[in-house]
Amino acid sequence: MALDIWGAIPQELHSLIYTAVALAIISVVYKLFSDFLNRTAKRIELEAHALNALRLILRVVTIAAASTVVLSIFNLPTEWFIGSSALIGAFLGFGASQTINNVVAGFYVLITHPFKVKDYVKIGDLEGQVEEITINYTNLYTPTFNLLKVPNTQVMNSRILNLTHEGSIKYSFKSYFDIAIKNDDIIGKIIEPAIEEFQTACSSEQLRRPEYYMDSVTRLERVYMFRFFVPKGEAKRLYVLLPEFLKCLSRRYDHYKAGI
Repeated sequence: MALDIWGAIPQELHSLIYTAVALAIISVVYKLFSDFLNRTAKRIELEAHALNALRLILRVVTIAAASTVVLSIFNLPTEWFIGSSALIGAFLGFGASQTINNVVAGFYVLITHPFKVKDYVKIGDLEGQVEEITINYTNLYTPTFNLLKVPNTQVMNSRILNLTHEGSIKYSFKSYFDIAIKNDDIIGKIIEPAIEEFQTACSSEQLRRPEYYMDSVTRLERVYMFRFFVPKGEAKRLYVLLPEFLKCLSRRYDHYKAGI
């Protein structure tokens, strides 16, 4: 009886049912492999960038397997998939000079690796810590404590400044002081006291003491550059420390102006 009912179902519906079952199995297998990969990476302390690459390979293999199964169920020639793979490979070689599409740009970013996962970068006007590099997007953990998805076409066409090297984030910013304030007063009564106050409260959170130097002088201002040093992958710590230092600097500036 069951066979009669199954035989009465149109062939197109058979194919749809087979496809749904096959994709469900592939999805479960993908989840199992993904969980196994995460556990293994954690156990052997695999570098975040290497784990990201393995995750991407797993996704690509899963997509390839799912595509092949669907083509087979619907009796379509698997050469279509092989041919499209070759075409994508050709696009990758052309991607360095022209943006084909976001997927190609994603592969280009992964192949050229201008940055790695957990690096702190500035991409054009955007900045943040790289949390993941996918085919379509680069995910940045931003100073607003949010996750920003940057299209890889934008990454590919932007200037990239990597602030992470030698195992640390080396973050720089400028501060501007009135030209009427003597240089010795800026250093001795504002900057140095602010750094000492900040160090007393937050020295254990940094790799080393903040640095500073005069960057430039204009008719109206003296410009100083400050550098912070925090461990690689600790962007959240940077986002917390930076406002604290600015509070110390602002407080010392106000004390100076008030003659305290």
